[in-house]
Amino acid sequence: MKYTFALFIKDYWILIVLVTVKMVLHLWIINPIYELHRDEFLHLDQANHLAAGYISVPPFLSLISFLIKLLGGSIFWIRFFTPFFGALTLIVIWLIVEQLKGGLLSKILVGTIFIFSVYTRVNILYQPTSFDILAWTAVFYFLIRFINEDRPLWLLLMMIFFVLGCYNKYNIIFLFIGILAGFLLTDLRKVLIKPFLFIVFLVGLALLIPNLLWQFNHQFPVILHMKVLRSSQLCHVDRIGFFKDQFIMLFGAIPLILAAFIGFLHYVPFRKYRIIGIIFLITLSVFTFLRAKNYYALGLYPVLLPFGAVLLEARLKSRFAIVAPGYLALNLLIFFMVFKFMFPVLSPAEIHQKESQFKAMGLLRWEDGKDHQLPQDFADMVGWKEMAAKTLSVYDNLSDSVKNETLVFCDNYGQTGAVNFYNRGKMVEAYSFSTDYLFWIPDNLNIKNVILVGKLPGEKVQVYFDHVSKVASVENPDSREKGTSIFLLQGAKPGFAEFFRDEIKRRRIKMDCF
Repeated sequence: MKYTFALFIKDYWILIVLVTVKMVLHLWIINPIYELHRDEFLHLDQANHLAAGYISVPPFLSLISFLIKLLGGSIFWIRFFTPFFGALTLIVIWLIVEQLKGGLLSKILVGTIFIFSVYTRVNILYQPTSFDILAWTAVFYFLIRFINEDRPLWLLLMMIFFVLGCYNKYNIIFLFIGILAGFLLTDLRKVLIKPFLFIVFLVGLALLIPNLLWQFNHQFPVILHMKVLRSSQLCHVDRIGFFKDQFIMLFGAIPLILAAFIGFLHYVPFRKYRIIGIIFLITLSVFTFLRAKNYYALGLYPVLLPFGAVLLEARLKSRFAIVAPGYLALNLLIFFMVFKFMFPVLSPAEIHQKESQFKAMGLLRWEDGKDHQLPQDFADMVGWKEMAAKTLSVYDNLSDSVKNETLVFCDNYGQTGAVNFYNRGKMVEAYSFSTDYLFWIPDNLNIKNVILVGKLPGEKVQVYFDHVSKVASVENPDSREKGTSIFLLQGAKPGFAEFFRDEIKRRRIKMDCF
């Protein structure tokens, strides 16, 4: 007992310090001038419409959103959970070092490299990517435990985290492809005929049934979503650029990643773990072939860091105590040199002054393949309060007798989610034909007026109203929503309700919501 406590005092207090540093870092890396991101608004709104699936993403994050809602829905809690998932990933990486018999210095090296890296950049936004990386890392951890101990329990836990990953972001399926290929190409192929593996697969399938049924009942929107994504965004992804981005994103960790592969090839204790390298190469190849976004592959790298650190520790022996601190110092230097470019710490005005530097680093290029004034994520974090406030002002100027007969309608999910978030409890709920909102529109709306956020409606809509006027617009020059207008459509004629219901039905049948 005393020995265990001594180990805790010696090692795990350092892990606690690293986790604390990780969490505290996130308290000051977002300039207060920035608001929430357009995707965050959608995820938060899902808490008001809990389901086994969504058009946009799987349902895991909606449960976290519901928890945030129960906690009061403050910005603190919204920005707490993704760094928390990052902290859990850090703990799993520490545990992987333990499985590889690495020393304390290896743990510190890996933990620090992970904290001061692109992963902290990922963790600033309330999006599925943070838990996605945690799920991938946990799957690798339990695979390593299975290799070390040959216990079915670890495969079961591996499957559970794979299922959790599926409920969070479907791209973990590509990791499954890599794992299956890894089993077939190594001595672990013998596991594929073990009875317990079929039990593990059945457990995984059973856990996935709620979402599979939801997908079936909604015509498998994930397939259509991928087609739209591929035609509108992934087609702009350059395969060579994808590899280039991997080096840029993981620059500080490259020595450890290279060391990990050297270990798989030449370090005898790592031979049984070669499947990790095979999974990495196959999954990365699939992503490259499919023109995946650069950050899709981020879940592949955390598991490599422990292997690289432990190999260096084993090869360098006493010199490791000198090399590791020097490596850490260099990594920290590089991190803080690019800090102001990676994180929303500079105001839009300050970014404009450094436009050439941001452009040279490729940070001004958006998903449309063109350069813009701000990094896309940053441009998606301004202008929302202005939009919501102006929408609320239009609503408040209506007479009380017609407020409950007013439809607030937006062109896209970001606008809709922002209006709902900032005006919650102050006005009726906003809807849209965009993504999940199409399926949340009630069938029994009594509509006399429409507050429309977006583009001027066509003539086929305007004819149903006595008066159509533009009353406001988003003026923030740095917002991706700059110029978005707010229209007031008054005096809906009797035929509008039927027209609107028919349009909802048509779009739901054709899944015209992307």
